Amino acid sequence: MSTLLEVARRAGVSIASASRALNGESASPRTVELVTAAALELEYVPDARARGLKRGATGQLAFGVADVGNHVYVEMMRAVEDAVRDASYRVLISSVGSTVETEVALLRSLASGYVDGLVISPLRVDAELLAELGRLRVPVVVVGLLPHPEGFDNVRANSAAGVELAVEHLLDTGRRRIGFVNGPEDTTPGRVRGRAFTAVCERLGLAELGVVASDFTFAAGLDAARDLLDRTTRTGTPLDAVVAANDLIAAGTYHAAAERGLQIPGDLAVVGMDDSALAAQLLPTLTSVDLGAAARGRHAAELLLARLRDPDRPTQSVVVEPALVVRSSTAGSPS
Repeated sequence: MSTLLEVARRAGVSIASASRALNGESASPRTVELVTAAALELEYVPDARARGLKRGATGQLAFGVADVGNHVYVEMMRAVEDAVRDASYRVLISSVGSTVETEVALLRSLASGYVDGLVISPLRVDAELLAELGRLRVPVVVVGLLPHPEGFDNVRANSAAGVELAVEHLLDTGRRRIGFVNGPEDTTPGRVRGRAFTAVCERLGLAELGVVASDFTFAAGLDAARDLLDRTTRTGTPLDAVVAANDLIAAGTYHAAAERGLQIPGDLAVVGMDDSALAAQLLPTLTSVDLGAAARGRHAAELLLARLRDPDRPTQSVVVEPALVVRSSTAGSPS
């Protein structure tokens, strides 16, 4: 990798002149021309961290998510990138996994000064994570429900209301035996969505028929849906509908239903959550609760930019309300 010294020597100028030319500071047009040509010839890549230490900014923001392959996080990432582009920031994407340990590891790495700010969407939040967030020397915006949100700029979806929308929609289509395939309940979304399903069943007088998957993935959803469908069939209360905690779990439910000869939506209606790109790709297309992934990403980026401009501004919390997107998986009445 070429160095600034090599660029300066190739251009025939001092290191200070080469640095000024590359950073857009005061330099003659001829110097800029020579230094730019030398940098291109040598394929010179500026050291963002060193430049950041000198100028007090790196021009980089970090976005930490549990799974970079999840459609929801991809949509959120794009919204963040779009929102900060005009402010000349680059976004570094990091997969922090689903454990507090990996989330904390990312936060500690940021202490090295590689970025100017952070958006993080953690699956699990505990005292250790909150303490690490509080120790960060860069602004941070948390996407997700926090136990004490007043300390951080925060954006979250109202997923509890989303669960209610899903169950009420299924009742409107004539379904009465509604099961729920949740994700891990030691995660924030799993805990919130599980409590919401319990509450709506109590309010509407429905039997609470649920199971907890080991993860918010297709494979975990498939295993959990198999268990739920088999268990309810054995007890003589076969389901006519399932609410899944996200669209990946819903896809697993599709496969579990097909293995048992169940038709969707005739024998079993299915509602997902997130309204990711996957919802429109499944056959039949999946009714899903839109939790505003793009809106959450945009709000988070806007809050971070505002914090960078004014570090002393009061913290702000934004709640994105859900919307039900009805597709083929809940069409008609149960057979």
